[in-house]
Amino acid sequence: MIKLTHLACVAALALAPGLALAADSTDVGALRFIGAVTVPNDATVDGTLVGGLSGIDYDAKTGLWSIISDDKSDKAPARFYVGALTYGSNAFTAIDLKKAVTFRQGDGTAYPNAKAGGVVPDPEALRVDPETGNIWWTSEGDRKLGLSPFLNIVTPEGRAVASVPMPDLFQVHKDQELGARHNLTFEGLSFAPDAKSVWVGMESALYQDGPIATVEAGTMARIIHIGRAGEMLAEYAYPVDPIQAKPAGKNGDNGVSEILALDDHRLLVLERSGVEGADGVWKMYIRLYEADTTGATDVSGINALAGAAYQPMKKRLVLDFSKLPELGHVDNLEGMSFGPTLPDGNRSLVFVSDNNFNDSQITQFLAFEAEPGKE
Repeated sequence: MIKLTHLACVAALALAPGLALAADSTDVGALRFIGAVTVPNDATVDGTLVGGLSGIDYDAKTGLWSIISDDKSDKAPARFYVGALTYGSNAFTAIDLKKAVTFRQGDGTAYPNAKAGGVVPDPEALRVDPETGNIWWTSEGDRKLGLSPFLNIVTPEGRAVASVPMPDLFQVHKDQELGARHNLTFEGLSFAPDAKSVWVGMESALYQDGPIATVEAGTMARIIHIGRAGEMLAEYAYPVDPIQAKPAGKNGDNGVSEILALDDHRLLVLERSGVEGADGVWKMYIRLYEADTTGATDVSGINALAGAAYQPMKKRLVLDFSKLPELGHVDNLEGMSFGPTLPDGNRSLVFVSDNNFNDSQITQFLAFEAEPGKE
């Protein structure tokens, strides 16, 4: 167990376990910053190094949070953490990571790493099933190993329950530029508010959908809407921004790092742009959008977006994280979840960063109040 406190914060109103989310607070007009807590890069829980945190979700029934690590079973078996966050309307005071839970394969064994061979996971997103309490999680796969992305379900103890079938369009093809690109697949995951369906977000474009984002141009990432058994309901093209600055180093990118459904046609979409400096250190440019499928084309029948006629999703900027000086340094935000309702009736919204197990990056939790839009 690791318990972290933000000593600079004043006392917060602890949020009671099981406090329900506001059922009618689906609108997010703006975000108000509450506070931040950083987890040390050498922190451990149950003998595992805490890092690579790339997805987070709140369980209103237990009052606990589940947080997935993108460790490919290299530092410890692929896993997620369960813990408590303490924050109120004006301060974020503590993180208590209580345990690490290992993802299990169908035969009960932990997932292997690339050296051992087999189905090597690349965990990216997770959600707690509001109906069953089970954990739904995605793996980005590994094109270099010929492993396709997947969406699986496990119990809260990590035991395998099911694998949700996904369209063949998103499979990897190791020897041809077709389908999913390496490390650019199932990055976002969200239950619909009624828990009857699921949204899955690609980080960037499939090969046949066009090039990935550059400094000069954005790209199209597919967002999939499926039923609980994997049946296709719809599929939309989300317009990703260009890379936010010209890299002084070798690399730069931009893509979708998380999604969160607001209703049956609107989602929050987190875009994360990384730009490498001349010193090899990356600077992150994070933007949160509200995307809307209203009027957008269902592209589930279009195998290649490049050259096709369709209408992408509309989007509205909710927050450019670089425009909030009180945040200071913002790292590689990859996880996003609504939390308990705040005393004024508005929802809380929490983000977590993936430090890539890199000493030049940090694991930070950011808490905000989601303020409804003005009439």
